[in-house]
Amino acid sequence: MAGRLMMESGPITGPVVTDATAGETALRSPDLSGDPAKPNPAADELGGTFWRRFAFRRPLAALILQRLGLSVGLLFAVSLMIFGGIEALPGDFATTYLGQSATPQAVENIRKDLGLDRPWSERYLSWLGGAVQGDFGTSWASRNSVSEQIGNRLGNSLFLAFFAALISVPLAVGLGMLAVQFRNRLPDKIINVISLAAISLPEFFIGYLLIMFFAVKWGVATFPATVYDSMGFTERLSAIALPVATLVLVVLAHMMRMTRAAILNVMSSAYVETAELKGLGTFRIIARHAAPNAVAPVINVIALNLAYLVVGVVVVEVVFVYPGMGQYMVDAVTVRDMPVVQACGLIFAAFYIFLNMAADILAILANPRLRHPR
Repeated sequence: MAGRLMMESGPITGPVVTDATAGETALRSPDLSGDPAKPNPAADELGGTFWRRFAFRRPLAALILQRLGLSVGLLFAVSLMIFGGIEALPGDFATTYLGQSATPQAVENIRKDLGLDRPWSERYLSWLGGAVQGDFGTSWASRNSVSEQIGNRLGNSLFLAFFAALISVPLAVGLGMLAVQFRNRLPDKIINVISLAAISLPEFFIGYLLIMFFAVKWGVATFPATVYDSMGFTERLSAIALPVATLVLVVLAHMMRMTRAAILNVMSSAYVETAELKGLGTFRIIARHAAPNAVAPVINVIALNLAYLVVGVVVVEVVFVYPGMGQYMVDAVTVRDMPVVQACGLIFAAFYIFLNMAADILAILANPRLRHPR
């Protein structure tokens, strides 16, 4: 009887392997012989390309590498647009440099000397290759190295932007938290009115107002904002007081309003309500529970405004006659010094692109769901 049952049900040695489960079993069953596992072609097909496997295993690193690749590609596209846009501008440097009375032969000699007789694609590749190595060529107007001149001017612009950011970022975050704590009350309304007024006014108008009151009427500030190498640190700070104040007023309102909106969005969460039920104070709830969870959008808006502090200094530097990159670029445009204009445009674009990339990466790192994917 037992023999007949064994013949009908088959030998009791484990589950029956069918054609439908054979492939799955081969993929997930280990090699019990003790030998190292051999590569499985079927598993490679399921895994896809190397990038897909890498993105599956390390999603955070894959996202960061994607942002880096997009930033480099965007910078290359911007360099092409800068060169092509300047190439399409009407007029000619040789004619501007020599004047309207210049002979055609003299104009042709200048163009040949500057390499303007070569095709634009050849000149673009030569310029891009030098820019990658930090060599932006020679200024047409002054015959000096563009890289050396930019090195001096860029330091001044970064000095100005650094102190503007040092004041505006903590102040914006603090005012945003204060507005949330007193929302819909008098302090919140005063902050909102002042921020709306600051957003509505262009930076050159704010700069002229500061000059009129603090430099002309009251005489407590320095104008023009001239700095030089031998100037002391305290003298530099005194010279850049008005440009820094202008930049702070321009970017402060936007950062503050974004901070307020992001924290208010988090304040409706369940864990904030739990903290309130526990009897915690409003400022402690905002500082310890709401603000850390609202950091991603705040980081993005701060990075955008930091990029503006570097790129948007052009107008402020012209208003205050400050010897930075913006003033250098405007002077080059006036005399049609194209190597300088191209170099300044590319550097400004690089700052803007890579500060935005840094904001994306910091937002990714601040997101726990991306740091610890399931």
